[in-house]
Amino acid sequence: MKRSVLFLLLATVFFLTTSMAAAEPIIIKFSHVVAVDTPKGQAAEFFKKIAEERTKGAVKVEVYPNSQLYKDKEEMEALQMGSVQMLAPSLAKFGPLGVKEFELFDLPFIFDNYEELHKVTTGPVGKKLLDKLQVKGIIGLAYWDNGFKVMSANKTIKLPADMKGLKMRIQSSKVLDAQMRALGAIPQVMAFSEVYQALQTGVVDGTENPPSNLYTQKMYEVQKCVTLTDHGYLGYAVLVNKKFWEGLPADIRTTLEGAMRDATVFANKIAKDKNDEDMATVKASGKCEVISLTPEERAQWKAALVKVHDEMASRIGKDIIEEVYKETGFKK
Repeated sequence: MKRSVLFLLLATVFFLTTSMAAAEPIIIKFSHVVAVDTPKGQAAEFFKKIAEERTKGAVKVEVYPNSQLYKDKEEMEALQMGSVQMLAPSLAKFGPLGVKEFELFDLPFIFDNYEELHKVTTGPVGKKLLDKLQVKGIIGLAYWDNGFKVMSANKTIKLPADMKGLKMRIQSSKVLDAQMRALGAIPQVMAFSEVYQALQTGVVDGTENPPSNLYTQKMYEVQKCVTLTDHGYLGYAVLVNKKFWEGLPADIRTTLEGAMRDATVFANKIAKDKNDEDMATVKASGKCEVISLTPEERAQWKAALVKVHDEMASRIGKDIIEEVYKETGFKK
């Protein structure tokens, strides 16, 4: 009798413990380095919302913006180690990871507009690049836009010659390094979270960013000039740890893939509007000079920078650059 009662008690405890364990949600830590009100920040929050709703609480997405967990240089290693499950790093981050082909997105003036860009990110070239990440223990889920970059500095910059001698903050990218050197500027690699203070104290003279980053990080308050060059693209790839992703129950993974598709539509829809809105706010603030370029002036920037394509072809891969040219109709 005692044995039966003991067995019943043990069975009850086991059942309750198993049920409690089963009820524990799957945690996805989603780390990024920008503010919540940027296009990426808003898209991450949207993904969190619909992922949790559609999995009926079986998944909990914890979003950590503004480098709360990891800075630029740390986050990719953290993903590979499984310390976080999801990132959306800028496409410039993949060169240091050993997938140099991604640096084609850093090439100046390779895209003239979003239509050209999306032919690549939603087409075979974009898929081919994401597939290359799997050997690094990473799965690429999507591309998210931020926008086209503008130049800012502590002096008036209108033409390429005005960049000579300026210390310009860049992400860790050989292409961006070559871009600044082609302008006669001095590239300075620096974590995104450190840029505002570096601009404020004169450690660097200027930087390049889409307007949403320039505004949300208040960089425009410590720069004298912003020039609307639209010379390069800044976008992100949404990544997950491969082991974590493949270990998810199939139905959960399918649901999350659907949520990511919808979050990507949302991200790319708001990116241009957000950048336009933030640039208008920067202009209205009167805190810095905002320079629009004539077509002839922009052509001078393009002429000064397009040589970087040939310079970087051996690093990125001439074939894949040619594939992009074919998709977009690019002509030098």
